Amino acid sequence: MGANNRYKDSLFSFLFSDPATLRELYCALEGVTLPEDVPVTINTLREVLFIERINDISFEIGGKLIILIEHQSTINPNMALRLLMYTARVYEKILGDKNIYTTRNIPVPRPGFFVLYNGAAPYPDENILKLSDAFESAASLGLPEEGNPALELVVKVVNINEGRNEGIAKKCKTLAGYRAFIGKVREYEKGSGDKEEAMKEAVRYCRNHDILKEFLEQNGTEVMNMLITEWKMEDALAVRYEEGWEEGREDIARNALAKGVSLELIHDITGLEIETIKNLSA
Repeated sequence: MGANNRYKDSLFSFLFSDPATLRELYCALEGVTLPEDVPVTINTLREVLFIERINDISFEIGGKLIILIEHQSTINPNMALRLLMYTARVYEKILGDKNIYTTRNIPVPRPGFFVLYNGAAPYPDENILKLSDAFESAASLGLPEEGNPALELVVKVVNINEGRNEGIAKKCKTLAGYRAFIGKVREYEKGSGDKEEAMKEAVRYCRNHDILKEFLEQNGTEVMNMLITEWKMEDALAVRYEEGWEEGREDIARNALAKGVSLELIHDITGLEIETIKNLSA
């Protein structure tokens, strides 16, 4: 799996990019066991670049379930709304050219939604986000509030940081390894203040202590590229929101250039033409 092919993935989506690992993760999250002969088929949407990618992970289980998983270091209260939009796109992909106007019922896989949180800010072991929490009240229009909304989407948020949800981690070795690795990055960064050096130290530690050892030995360079790219993009996005979007796109681009973000990624972040961004660096 070459770096050119995986460069725009996040480390999380790269690590959980094969059916066997996703089977293990789903069973751990739901506390179930799937028969070995039930197929797991990945159908993650890949039409856009990492900075605005459609979704982290989407997969079918035996054609009966469709599971969407998002990984976040900052909780976004709009995840239920985002997942609603992602799900519509995934169903379009699954159905293909099937005629939805036919008079016969078209069966579709039952959906399940998860957000896996590993941010530094405190968060409970589990939480539920609902689409209906965002619905406007119709009371001001003189209309009664209905008990059950006509449309609902429920997202289970799971804190995957070390020390949280140990039962889930014990059932999914890959998830346990991932959170241990991220924990080491944070630990070393606190000590040195150098994020890139902390990433290198974490890779060395985990390889020496049999944490994601095979994965890191085979993909060490790609892992570093992904982490550094994610880090730079997080900084660039922070600038995007702090400085004002419409009015400060060129300032945002200059700051992103100063942080070493590539021209292509700055284009995705700001919408500015590549030539315009080049001129800003002159």
